Amino acid sequence: RHALLPAKDPFSMPNALKLGFGPFTAPGRGVFVVFCDEGLKFGPATRRALGGVTDIVARAARSERFTGKKSSTLDLVMPAGLKATRLVVIGVGKVADLTPKDFLRLGGLATGRLPNATADASIFAELPGGAMRPEQAADLAQGTRLRAYAFDRYKTKRKEDEKPPAVRNITIAVGDVAAVRKADIPRVAISDGVVLARDLVNEPANVLYPEEFARRAGALKKLRVAVEVLDVKAMKKLGMNALLGVGQGSTRESRVVVMRWNGGRAGEAPVAFIGKGVCFDTGGISIKPASSMEDMKGDMAGAACVVGLMHALAARKARVNAVGLIGLVENMPDGNAQRPGDIVKSMSGQTIEIINTDAEGRLVLADVIWYAAQRFKPKFMVDLATLTGAIIVALGQEYAGMFSNNDQLAERLTKAGNETGELVWRMPLAPEYDKMIDSKFADMKNTGGSRWGGAITAAQFIKRFVDDKIPWAHLDIAGTGFDSRQTDVNKSWGSGWGVRLLDRLVADHYE
Repeated sequence: RHALLPAKDPFSMPNALKLGFGPFTAPGRGVFVVFCDEGLKFGPATRRALGGVTDIVARAARSERFTGKKSSTLDLVMPAGLKATRLVVIGVGKVADLTPKDFLRLGGLATGRLPNATADASIFAELPGGAMRPEQAADLAQGTRLRAYAFDRYKTKRKEDEKPPAVRNITIAVGDVAAVRKADIPRVAISDGVVLARDLVNEPANVLYPEEFARRAGALKKLRVAVEVLDVKAMKKLGMNALLGVGQGSTRESRVVVMRWNGGRAGEAPVAFIGKGVCFDTGGISIKPASSMEDMKGDMAGAACVVGLMHALAARKARVNAVGLIGLVENMPDGNAQRPGDIVKSMSGQTIEIINTDAEGRLVLADVIWYAAQRFKPKFMVDLATLTGAIIVALGQEYAGMFSNNDQLAERLTKAGNETGELVWRMPLAPEYDKMIDSKFADMKNTGGSRWGGAITAAQFIKRFVDDKIPWAHLDIAGTGFDSRQTDVNKSWGSGWGVRLLDRLVADHYE
């Protein structure tokens, strides 16, 4: 009775984008996008394609005070001397200062300058010194794909000026077509993983409830990912009472999904990723205010990231053994719902006093993390959760909060974040915070009982279910997972945050 709207193929691009690569040739009709440095200098192929229009660009630049500063743009409509209906010049600033994430951003910026009605566009992947290197051009293409994403499958009516073309064709002109296509292959896999995560986060909760989420994760089998779904009976047998307590007030049964990609050496310990998947969070008996409660359809962004990451690793055939686990629940108020004051026994055997039923994500993670550690004995564990509003107060929407018991893992995550633009900031863990979750009636309580250090006490709670012999990091993505900051490569409510970060972590250190 909940599934009022049809579920779509989770691996399909939501908009009709056809992106290809070709040599530097004069562009046809449509939008022509080129790049210049802060001295208004173009590459040789760009100069040839512009021809006499270069003088027009120079005059327009003086009039608009456009100097090629980083991320600045200059638009010329119907430029005389070109077949293109619009010329877009994008400044890159100092070429020597450009980083890989800058090329990703340039792709997004270029796509963002295309009018809604534009069906065809040509982007010259060239800088003043010549054609972009294959990896740079592939990063540019990845930024284009990510910016082109739109979640609009449920819109049935549009204004004329909002209607996109049936198919948008974007050709990226490059120096070495074959080399760029080769460099682009893994980036397509990663982009598809991000798109999958975004789709999951954006879906409404009447469509994406725990059983349906598990079904969509099962589609990873097409990529030779082994997928196992634990139902309520299986979880009861395992003693996952902390997780089951969260979902007991919902008519939708809880699920745990285990996804395994074996791309490394046989028998080698896997790397593990765990995601919080609260498909909708009312707060339970400790119910949330009505204002903005609709956003709680995104309280499964951690689980969405893990599914997207497993897609990316499998699609690019990563040479690593990886396991992804997600705990899927709905937190609803009901006559059977968990109450404040209840005590539950977790899978680890530790008992938990429920102080606030809205501190539910950590209960889900407690059992799934313990299960992951005991069953798989991984090289490391990273969990992701839209866990606390406190982390948004501390860090805003620029960084995710990172808590870790291992300096090396924390440093590697920080480096991967700086390289991808999905930033993390390490937060403290200490015995003084740990004492705040001691309970008079059980081994622990599920909140610290005060406004202070809420993100830290949540992490301290999770840490109690981590085997200290296993390197572990907890990423609180409440500020980055949904309703997050809009960027040149993301205009979606659901950001797909974390897929590129964790893929980079794996690629740089564990393959």
